[in-house]
Amino acid sequence: MKANRLSKLSLAIGLSVATTSALASPQAFMSARSFAMGGTGVAVAHPSAAPSANPAMMAAEQHDWADDFGLMLPSVNARAADEEEVIDQVDDIQDVIDNFDDLVNNFNEATATQDDINQFQATAGELGDRLSAFSNDTMRANVGLGLGFAVPSSRLAVGFFTNGNLTATVRGEFADEDKVLLDRIATAGNAGAIDDIINDDPTVERDEEGNIAFNSKGRILASAVVEAGISIARTFQLNNGDALQVGVSPKYVQLRTFQYTETVSGFEDDEFDGDEYETDKSGFNLDIGAAYAFGAENQWNAGVVVKNLIPMELDSAQSHPTEEKYTLELNPMVTAGIAHKSDYHVVTAELDLTKKEAFGYEDDTQWLALGAEFDAWRYAQLRAGVRHNLASNDDNDGIEEDTQFTAGLGLNIIGVRVDIGALYSSADVGAALELGTSF
Repeated sequence: MKANRLSKLSLAIGLSVATTSALASPQAFMSARSFAMGGTGVAVAHPSAAPSANPAMMAAEQHDWADDFGLMLPSVNARAADEEEVIDQVDDIQDVIDNFDDLVNNFNEATATQDDINQFQATAGELGDRLSAFSNDTMRANVGLGLGFAVPSSRLAVGFFTNGNLTATVRGEFADEDKVLLDRIATAGNAGAIDDIINDDPTVERDEEGNIAFNSKGRILASAVVEAGISIARTFQLNNGDALQVGVSPKYVQLRTFQYTETVSGFEDDEFDGDEYETDKSGFNLDIGAAYAFGAENQWNAGVVVKNLIPMELDSAQSHPTEEKYTLELNPMVTAGIAHKSDYHVVTAELDLTKKEAFGYEDDTQWLALGAEFDAWRYAQLRAGVRHNLASNDDNDGIEEDTQFTAGLGLNIIGVRVDIGALYSSADVGAALELGTSF
């Protein structure tokens, strides 16, 4: 009975991470360089990443090897959080249900020994314990993919970007009626009492294969933001000699949500991508940004960006009329940063001035981040960062996002740039990879 419903749930978990057409995340896209520097970029973005991070940075002063053209093709990052080992739990529950079904189908009141009864009761108790532990445990996966290019210039810089960010969460829900049924079997006094429960009780339902049908559920909940736009920026010289850059990014945005909830006995993997479980909405939006270079040699740079100036929201679908709806909100997000730079280093600090509300089984986020980069004559860059979520709370519905540590490396090989990054926290692990060029 290895092809039971929990195997389908396990497959759907994998599909929820891999099917980009159905899933995407409301977290903002970040380049591999930004990923390795604690998610920073508002005051330090290179031209190819500037359209997504802060369009004003396309017109800011860059290294002479990056001030004519920048290309990001592509940049991908991923994070996964599974602190309760949800996937492993699914596999373990799969095995116990197989054992339970075998015991139910082969149980004979007339020939059952005390050992048979003890084994049946122990298996029912173990299944109840595992389903109880599985209930409200959450697995989350995030994936981001982006493309971009820019022609930087202090007079008029132009760029293009497109990116998608993906978040999928999977959660188990233990039904009260399953708990009552398994507790009754685990505490039954004799073989006759067990037989009455599994064969004669009209409240005990059977599935199409004749096995006891459990009402515990598996839920997949996902949200998406995909965007494409152009960026325009320009530098303005102030009376004191400092430089102010201003940029704007008009863009087309698509929101998506996906919610599929089904009982363990009725979970069908061939319905996973059904349109009835998805909702979507599209519209135009706008990012605006500014950057200010100052200091004796313009070694300081401050930046601010307002993303998604036009609020948008989208309700999730409902697998059942009584199922809860979740609302994906895309509200204006304001982030400010400051950086000190030279030919050989960049040190930056960044703060979200607004909080991003959670969607479903996620944590609210408002990041305070620090990042650094050390450059070895253009050919190699060593990066590190840390960011802390000021909005994290212990009573969120999903996995808490608290403090994350990042690191990465950049290499320039015969004009091709390769950037890699890594992330670690008490809940998350992640990685990023980017190919591109600048000259």
